[in-house]
Amino acid sequence: MKTKAVSKYNRISARKTRLVADMVRGRKANEAFGILKFTPKKAAKLIEKTLKSAVANAENNFSMNKDDLVISEIMVDEGPTLKRHRPRARGMASAIRKRTAHVTIVVEGEEDRVKIKDSKLKNKETKKVAEKKAVKAEDKKDNKPKSEKPEAKQKEKK
Repeated sequence: MKTKAVSKYNRISARKTRLVADMVRGRKANEAFGILKFTPKKAAKLIEKTLKSAVANAENNFSMNKDDLVISEIMVDEGPTLKRHRPRARGMASAIRKRTAHVTIVVEGEEDRVKIKDSKLKNKETKKVAEKKAVKAEDKKDNKPKSEKPEAKQKEKK
């Protein structure tokens, strides 16, 4: 079961936040907490707070075990930009963009991930087996040995 938590309007740029998000993407929740705790960036605290919320949602809403949770998705999107002006020389003003970010974290149980991967593998295997059977059936219909090519027959006829 997937559970998500969203943190909106964080006063940090999405670009800076993505650096930290990339460090914890795909990891177990407990391992991610350890990484975020010792990462000396503002974004680490914001992501840690959102991850705590996602883990709490999974525990309370779906009775999932905290130790089995894995970060399946983590997205950092841009929020609205606050625009300010700073006075400059000769009566001019330059723009200051105070960027914001939205952080979305999706966690799921480790068993769910394994089941999904297994089902995808089974689907791929069944497709491959079906393709092989189709090729064999075509060969039987044609009654041609695999070594003969139609191009060679055309050359012989000429």
